[in-house]
Order: sequence, then C-alpha cells, then structure tokens
Amino acid sequence: MESYLNENFGDVKPKNSSEEALQRWRKLCWIVKNRKRRFRFVANLSKRFEAEAIRRSNQEKFRVAVLVSQAALQFIHGLNLSSEYDAPEEVKAAGFQICADELGSIVEGHDVKKLRIHGGVENIAAKLSASIVDGIPTFEHLINERKRIYGINRFTETPARGFWVFVWEALQDTTLVILAICALVSLAVGITVEGWPKGAYDGLGIVLSILLVVFVTAASDYRQSLQFRDLDKEKKKIMVQVTRDGLRQKISIFDLLPGDIVHLAIGDQVPADGLFISGFSVLINESSLTGESEPVNVNVANPFLLSGTKVQDGSCKMLVTTVGMRTQWGKLMATLSEGGDDETPLQVKLNGVATIIGKIGLFFAVVTFSVLVQGLFSRKIQEGTQWIWSGDDAMEMLEFFAIAVTIVVVAVPEGLPLAVTLSLAFAMKKMMNDKALVRHLAACETMGSSTSICSDKTGTLTSNHMTVVKTCICEEIKEVSSSNKSNNFRSAVPESAVKILLQSIFNNTGGEVVNNKDNKIEILGTPTETALLEFGLLLGGDFQAEQQASKIVKVEPFNSAKKRMGVVIEFPEGGFRIHYKGASEIILAACDKVIGSNGDVVPLDEPTTNHLKNTIEQFASEALRTLCLAYMDMGTDFSVDSPLPLKGYTCIGIVGIKDPVRPGVKESVAICKSAGITVRMITGDNINTAKAIAKEIGILTDNGIAIEGPEFREKSEEELCELIPKIQVMARSSPMDKHTLVKHLRTTFGEVVAVTGDGTNDAPALHEADIGLAMGIAGTEVAKESADVIILDDNFSTIVTVAKWGRSVYINIQKFVQFQLTVNIVALIVNFSSACLTGNAPLTAVQLLWVNMIMDTLGALALATEPPNNDLMKRSPVGRNGNFISNVMWRNILGQSVYQFVIMWFLQTKGKAAFHLDGPDSELILNTLIFNSFVFCQVFNEISSREMERINVLKGILKNHVFMAVLSCTIIFQIVIVEFLGTFASTYPLTLQQWFVSVCLGFLGMPIAAALKLIPVGSN
Repeated sequence: MESYLNENFGDVKPKNSSEEALQRWRKLCWIVKNRKRRFRFVANLSKRFEAEAIRRSNQEKFRVAVLVSQAALQFIHGLNLSSEYDAPEEVKAAGFQICADELGSIVEGHDVKKLRIHGGVENIAAKLSASIVDGIPTFEHLINERKRIYGINRFTETPARGFWVFVWEALQDTTLVILAICALVSLAVGITVEGWPKGAYDGLGIVLSILLVVFVTAASDYRQSLQFRDLDKEKKKIMVQVTRDGLRQKISIFDLLPGDIVHLAIGDQVPADGLFISGFSVLINESSLTGESEPVNVNVANPFLLSGTKVQDGSCKMLVTTVGMRTQWGKLMATLSEGGDDETPLQVKLNGVATIIGKIGLFFAVVTFSVLVQGLFSRKIQEGTQWIWSGDDAMEMLEFFAIAVTIVVVAVPEGLPLAVTLSLAFAMKKMMNDKALVRHLAACETMGSSTSICSDKTGTLTSNHMTVVKTCICEEIKEVSSSNKSNNFRSAVPESAVKILLQSIFNNTGGEVVNNKDNKIEILGTPTETALLEFGLLLGGDFQAEQQASKIVKVEPFNSAKKRMGVVIEFPEGGFRIHYKGASEIILAACDKVIGSNGDVVPLDEPTTNHLKNTIEQFASEALRTLCLAYMDMGTDFSVDSPLPLKGYTCIGIVGIKDPVRPGVKESVAICKSAGITVRMITGDNINTAKAIAKEIGILTDNGIAIEGPEFREKSEEELCELIPKIQVMARSSPMDKHTLVKHLRTTFGEVVAVTGDGTNDAPALHEADIGLAMGIAGTEVAKESADVIILDDNFSTIVTVAKWGRSVYINIQKFVQFQLTVNIVALIVNFSSACLTGNAPLTAVQLLWVNMIMDTLGALALATEPPNNDLMKRSPVGRNGNFISNVMWRNILGQSVYQFVIMWFLQTKGKAAFHLDGPDSELILNTLIFNSFVFCQVFNEISSREMERINVLKGILKNHVFMAVLSCTIIFQIVIVEFLGTFASTYPLTLQQWFVSVCLGFLGMPIAAALKLIPVGSN
C-alpha cells in the first residue's frame, strides 16, 4: 500500500507543491461520499486561478496609473498651480480640511499635481488636524470623529459560517442521502403493509441514525472552524510604531487612522496608504501590488507609500492618509476570494488510503448485495413463490440494499483525511498557548519529522537582553558596570574621546531614545542598538542634543550581508564626518588610525593592531558580542550620492556586549539530541563568541566543526558534501550561506530541516526550509510572511515544543488510522462472510451507522487529540522517507482484526448453542450479542490504540478529558441502543450474563493487543 501511496499521492510536498501534483491526486479520489466535507481543508484551485487573474488585472491597472503619474511629473514642474479644492461641509464640521476620497486619489494615483495644490505633506497633515512631529491628538471624541470621517483600518472579511451551514454540508453525503431515500421507502412500504407505528420502526431507525451522524459530524466540524478562525485572527495581529500626542507608542495595525505618524524600518509592511515625511535609503517592494520585482525609491520627490507593500531597505517616517477598504490593498483584498492553504502531505496520503479502502468496500458492498439477493431468490424458488412478491419481500430487498449502502458508509473512511485537520486544529490551538503561531497547516505535521534545526544565536539561544559590559577605548580595556561607576569610567577616558564616542553612538544608530505614552524615556531599536544607546546614556550623553548638533545627510543601513552600518553627518559650520560601526574584524581592517591613550589620533601600527585583535578574541572567548566603532572626517568635498569609502577610518574603540544564554536552552538542546534532531547554530557573530556559547549550551561537541561564512563559501561541492554533516556552528554567515546550507541538507542529505530567521534577508532560507520559523518579537514582517511558524517569544525551547507537538500530531493520526482500519476490515469481512455463508447480515444499517460514528467522528476526537508526552522526544525522527502505515501498525491491525473476526464468527456459528438461545427471538438476541460484542471490541481497541508499541496503554488516560468523554458517551449510548431502542435499532435487551460476556470478549482484545506488541517486526 505504501508504495502505491508514494507513487500516486506522494508528489504533494509540505510547501511549494506544483499545480500538477495538486490536480493529480484530486483526479484519483473518485470514491467520495461528501465532496464538500472531504475537501473542505484543501486548496480551492479554481478560486486560486480566479484570484490570480484578478490580481494580474489589478496589477496592470495600477502599473498604468503609476506610469501616468510619472509622465505627469515632467509637466508640472514650474507650473503655477491654483487651489481649486473645497472640502465637504461634513468634513469641515468635524474639524478637517480634506476628505477621504481626495486623500485616496492623491496617493493611489501618485498625483503629484494634487499634492502640490494641497501644499505638500506638511500641509496635508495640517488639513488632517495632525502634525508631522507630534502626530494626532488622542482625545476620545476626536478619535471617534476621525474614524467617522475617514473609516477604520480593517478590510471586509467573509462572514463566519454558522453551525447550520455545517449541518447542511454533512447532509450532502451521497451515501446518507441514499440511506435517507431507503428510509423513506421503508416508511412508506412498512406503514402500508404493517400499519402505524409498527411498520415505521425500521425507517425511523435509519432516519434517527442519519440525524445523529449528521449532528455529531457538524458539531465536530463547527468546533474545528472556530479554532481555525481564532488562529486566523492571531495571524493578522501586527503592531506598528506611531507617534501620537508627541509620544512614541506601539498600536495595533487595526487602530491606525489618517494623520498618524508611522515609523517604518527594513522588513516592515506598510500598514496603510500614506506619504513619506523623512527618512533614508528607503526602497519599497511593490510587487504585491504592481507585480514589478524592481524596488521603488521613496523620497521627498516620490513620497507615495502603499498599503501591503514591504520596506526592502532603509527607514522612514510616514503620514497615514488612507486606511482600510479605501486603500489600493483593501480594494484588491475585496475582489479576491482566496483559494486557501495547500493541503498537507498527510491529508493527501490519507485521501489515498480512503480511496483504496473505498474501492475495496464498494466491491464488497456490491458482492454482499448480490449474494443476499441471490439468497432471497433461491429461497423463493425453493418455496415455488418466485412469481409472487409481497410487501415483506420488498422490505427485505430494501434492507439488503440499505446494508450494502451502509457497508460503503463504513468502508469509505471519509474521516481519515479530516482526522488530520482535527488533530492539527487541536495542536495549533494548544501551541498558541505555548507561544507558537502556526501559519500553515503542513508545518505542524512536518515539524514532527524534522531531523535538523538550524537556529540563530542572538535572541533565540540567548536572552536578547543586551548590555555593554566591556570596552577597549584609547587602547585600554575597561569594565562597564552600574551607573555609580560610570563617572569613574568617563573620568578615566579623555574628554575628546568620550565626545567622539557619544557622537558615534547617538548618530550612527538604527534605534531611538523617545518619550513613550507614559511620558517616560524609552529606548527603541534592536537589542544591540539598545545596548549601545543605554551605554551612551550611562556616560551622561544626550540623544536629542547630539542629533540636533549636526545633520544626518546619508545613512547606509545595517544588513547581515555587509555586517556594518554607516552614517554621514554634516556640521553647521560646514564639513562632513562618516561614522561606521559593525563586525569588529571588518571595521578594524578598514582603519589605519586609532584614538591613542591621550585622546589623540595616532597611526594604527602593528603592535596596536595585534592588541586590538587580541582584545576582540578575548571578548569573544568570554561569549561577548563585539562591535568596533570608527569615524572619518571628509572635509567639505563629500557628495551624498557617492558610496562610503571602505578604508582610511580612525578606530574609536571596541565594545563587548553581553547577551546571556536563555534559561532552559541547554536542556532543550539535550532533548533535541535524544530525539535524534541535530541542532546547528548559524550566526553573524564572531566565531569565538559563537563557539563559546555553542559549547556552553551543548551544540558544539568535540567531533563537531565551527566554520566562518567566508570560508564556507569557498568550498567546492565535494568538500561541502564531506563538511556539512560535521558543521555545528557557522559564524559570520550571510543569509545566502544559511540558504546554501539548508538547501544541501535537504537535497543532498535528505534531511527535514527547520530554520529560524528574523531579518528580511532570512526570507530565502525560510522559504527553502521544510519549516521556516520566524521570531515574533525580533522578526520583521517580511520574515514572518515567509515563515510557516512564528515563535512568539523568540525562545529556542518553544521550537522544541513545536517539534514535540508535530510528533504528537503524526503519531495521533497513526493511532487513529490503525484503529479505523481495524474496524473497517472486521465490519467488512463479518458482513460479507455472513452474507455469503448464512444469507443474512448480522449488523443492520442502523447498527453500522452507529459503528461508523464510533470509528469516524468519535474515534478521531478521542485519538487525534491526545496531548504530547515527553517520551515522544526519546524516539528517532520519522525523517523524509518514513512509511506512514508502518510495519508496527500492520502487525496491530492484522492481529486485532483476526481476533475480532474469530470472536464474531464463533458467535455467529456457535452463539445459539453457547448461550442456550431458542425460541422466536433467538436470532434477534444473537445478532444483538454480535453487535454488542463488536462495539465493545472497538471500545477496548480504542484504548489499546493509545500506544502502538508500549504495553501500558492506561498511562495518563484520566488526564485526557476528551478521550474519557468520548469513551463514556460511547458506552452509555450503546447501553441505551441495546436496552431501550430495540424497535429502531433491531436489538433485544440482554441479560446481565450476556452483557458480562460481551464486555469480556471486548476486553480480551487488550491482552491480545499487548501480546501482539511483543512480536518484533522489521523496519518500515
């Protein structure tokens, strides 16, 4: 079976599957009882094509609008433009001077002419009753007026589907519809022949069973939909930095209003339409709107920023002008009907299993019906009544047909693929509580098979709370500690050196020192920037004063490829100065001078260079992150358009930043190792820092290799094949190094790779990996969008929790498949063999519907929602090529099926004699015994299926409340069916002795299951 599944259903990958592969498996699934339910959680390819066509059309229209606006730019320079706009009275009455439609037309149409008519960005802010410095006032009544006039930043969403929609979908099961028709015919014939109410019992029994199946199915599906809706809400939560009332604060993207001042940085998503106020080197990726891959320069000349686009480089302040459905992105979203997530490989495989068993079931159903009808004809021929047909004969034929249809109901395991989504929905909801947000269904499933985790160091393995603890300034190493000693530190360093150090820290930064909404000083930026700014404040520096003392004219933002950042400042009296900082060895190599012990600039000779290199190594070996600061005076002949020089700098000093290891990381790495998962550290940091931390947490072992990115890049393909399995640490790596390593691990070594990332440049590696893990706190929006799972607390221990849940999902579905296939096989063989050998079927349509519900919806609820235990992380990973239906499962399925069939066959052939049954009801009592024993076999088999290899299946059973509830409901309802619903379910009340024997026969399956687990089986 596994080879058939791999051949026909194995093309679908965890992500980036081809359209052909998605189409192919759908065509193979032709035995489907309920298409709407079966394919609810698979991609709607027709909607996807439709959405793509609309998107292309919109992109074309938008591209034309941009080209028209660019042409208009060439005509309006030098024109005298007169104001001809007058705001509507309603807008004026609310205290504004410009309406939403006018704002929308300016930004969406890139209308420079209108922007000039309105007096530029600053004037538009004034017309919005806002300031480009302080933002909007936050008085409640003013906020409400702003919302009334301009709307809110939300898109129109498809209304949630109610419970009755799921009831209607459950009713569209073809086999249930056929059974319902049979029931109606049965009612009509029965009432005609036997009268009311006796003649209605069989038909009503089927109707009630159908309604029970439909409502239980709908309730389960509705509960899943609520879980997915909650997860969708979490995915859409984006926080943005704004200035309101002159104070910086973080607010939800949904709370943005026109007039807000938004602070954007590299990797951010533009949250609404707006206008550029100020910033540096801003490159915007507009491909989501225009389809153009070439990034757009946004500056004072081209100030238009559009919702849904991404900041590819630089940082800026933006004035929000249009929000929600008035933005171009909002209009695009309104026209698209998304095709949903791609289906997961496990869903596809289980659809394959359902198709195979469905075909077998259909064959058995046809043969069973043929045998039963042939038996009826034979009997009538013997009686000589073949030409005389009564209502009873018609009812018998109808019962045969109903049994055949019900065999199809039981045989087509529609619940198999749906059990995957049930288990994933349950796991995803629980993982949210464990600080992991799963963005794609397949990730949860794939994480359980992962064999390798490539993790960042900073913020994931370390705590991300950085502080400067050591410096080397004026050629002297000094420790930095509490503020009491900061005066001593400052007095020990020449004033000229302190002055240039503070100028470097406060100007060459991606962070800010601001007043937050509580009017307290807050440092914003990455942990590294925050640590440096905190150090500057500790030395008595003034952020605002330093920034105002000179003008920043050019910024070269930090990125992980260059590993440095530079700014050019212009002094009021004239002249330019470049400040540079970044990876210590890179910046030091660009220096030819250094600030000496007296604060004077002296040439950087070999002894001093060696001293500084040794200092870098010393800091790094103490697990400190090192940065080198440098500057260069340029005089007055610097052009802002020219690139920053790469040589000739003066070294200010080196700082050592401590970033302690997160609590629990060492233990989590050890858990990964015991689970057969290799953990690799990939960092942009110094190799000695990386090695020190990797050794501390157990990643770097005696047999492992630590390598630097530049050295890794130089290796040939043959060398990489030999080297990669031994690499445990990669330092000074670029995003492409990470991408190359991941690609080789996946393709050459067949590993299932999980990768962490937080920066925009990590997107290719996150996309390439089997599971991309983005950081929720430090991660950019671009990284989060490329990821499959967002680690909300940036903690490595959470990644281990995700792996544990992934394994839990995989094993839970295996347990459910094992349980369901056992029921399928036994139910099929019992009814088929009985029909062939005795001419009647012991399990009626109503009874089979109840059995179907036990094994399908209730079985999935019980087994697919088992929480993970720590033993899961002591097994080896399944990996890329593991068989889903393993040898262990086949052993359990076949062993249990043989036992159950022997019991059923014994009861059918010897039951009357064993229980001394005679009289007119003996056949009915025997069939009730068979039905009751069969159901209790499933009840105890469900308990045995909790563990596929361990004998102790009762461990933790009372903690699983869902399992206990399902088991209790099954037993209670079985008692009700047998004792009180006999007229509808064709059962007869049993004696205590008969109940005892039924339960014991079911219970015997547990020691049988335990004995089976002692039989060794080969590998998958």
